[in-house]
Amino acid sequence: MSMSTYARRFGIVAVSGSVYVGAVYLGIQLYGGERKGQQQALLGEDGNKTTSYVMDPRRTATFQKIAYSYDDEIAKDEFVMGINLMRRALLYFHATGNVLEVGAGTGRNLGYYPSGSVKKITLTDSSDKMLEKAKEKLSGMSTAEKARHEVMVADASHLPYPDNSFDTIVDTFGLCSFDDPTAVLKELQRVCKPDGKILLLEHGRTKAYTGLSSYLDKHAERHAKNWGCVWNRDIDKIVESSGLTLEKLHNFHFGTTYYIVAKPTT
Repeated sequence: MSMSTYARRFGIVAVSGSVYVGAVYLGIQLYGGERKGQQQALLGEDGNKTTSYVMDPRRTATFQKIAYSYDDEIAKDEFVMGINLMRRALLYFHATGNVLEVGAGTGRNLGYYPSGSVKKITLTDSSDKMLEKAKEKLSGMSTAEKARHEVMVADASHLPYPDNSFDTIVDTFGLCSFDDPTAVLKELQRVCKPDGKILLLEHGRTKAYTGLSSYLDKHAERHAKNWGCVWNRDIDKIVESSGLTLEKLHNFHFGTTYYIVAKPTT
């Protein structure tokens, strides 16, 4: 390899690395900052400075308040961090049959489910206002696409379905906002067929970069107040304690994003 070719390739790698680092930094800053017009607490702050938004079980009520602006505010973060590509890849390569999505929110996975291998998608969330936005998106899709979707309010930790009901279960960025994420994963295993898949795309603390985890810890209360999301949870520990059997685990964004393909432990 000539010196000029080596230098050119090195330059491409260096620029790509710089862009990646910049995208991660910008994404965390955008997603971690104060929401526009939301300097005050979202959940009825009474002046008590010791209130913990990380531990407050009423945290999910935040989603009712931010539902109508959520997509606009989160879109920039997902774009710079390549989250949409990860959503598409996870569903395209691994989702099949009868699918249940928990924590579906405003339907940010809509349009990413393959048309051939996926027969039906049931979107569930505890926030009816979030699901209203998902229904709006569905209303603009084709008749065939609308026909294979169902939308309903449901608690991911107490699902209204019999055992072994679904071929694939999907949760994208939900473990950060469930009150008991381990209980949710156990419930997902209950309703998943023994030979089915549980697909997770999550964010949490990183094991590789302690300084980044310290940043997440420092701003966890503010972030939970603004977004109803605990972004410094230990995803590895949650998955392990749930008993899930991992088939694939990839980390991105310096270890803070988790791409997981798993199956229920029988």
